[in-house]
Amino acid sequence: MNKKSFRVALTGGPGGGKTTAADLYRREIGDQVVIVPEAATLLYSGGFPRGGNNEVRCATQRAIYNVQVNLEDAQAAYFQNRILLCDRGTVDSAVYWPYDTDKFFENLGTSLEKELNRYDAVIFFETAAVGGISIEGGNPNRIESLDEALKLDQKLKKLWSQHSQFIFIPHNKSFIKKVNMGLEALAKVVSQYKV
Repeated sequence: MNKKSFRVALTGGPGGGKTTAADLYRREIGDQVVIVPEAATLLYSGGFPRGGNNEVRCATQRAIYNVQVNLEDAQAAYFQNRILLCDRGTVDSAVYWPYDTDKFFENLGTSLEKELNRYDAVIFFETAAVGGISIEGGNPNRIESLDEALKLDQKLKKLWSQHSQFIFIPHNKSFIKKVNMGLEALAKVVSQYKV
């Protein structure tokens, strides 16, 4: 794996502000930052099923994981010595896996520790569902209810919080204040990286 690039996983439950924060940060910083798009959105937009029985869901999460790995690695090779902001990360698929999360890592021939080590830092944006705020936001690929978003958020936090550079951005009634907290955290994390 190319470690010349500095990888930051932006994660959290649905409707947390990850994508917005990544885009604003890239616009602010410029060419030093590259956004690795969310693999799930790419695949769902391309026709992968969102639901189905457990075997369909397993196949979908395996595909998402593999696309995420290869997207990150391709971006790291193409944009060497850059900051990669990963819109979600490889650990996320474990939470959407229909069986025990340990089985996900076993099935993919990896481990939670190995996947966490792919990233130099993790910034976790808590879902707006915590405050009872709609998470829909115009994204046709987002189908979770508020209750489902809360459960996913908790499961994601349980796994990602094991990273040594885990930063938690709590829900805030003001989306602007929350995104600003995320941008400040990103700036602090990125300041560790010297091109």
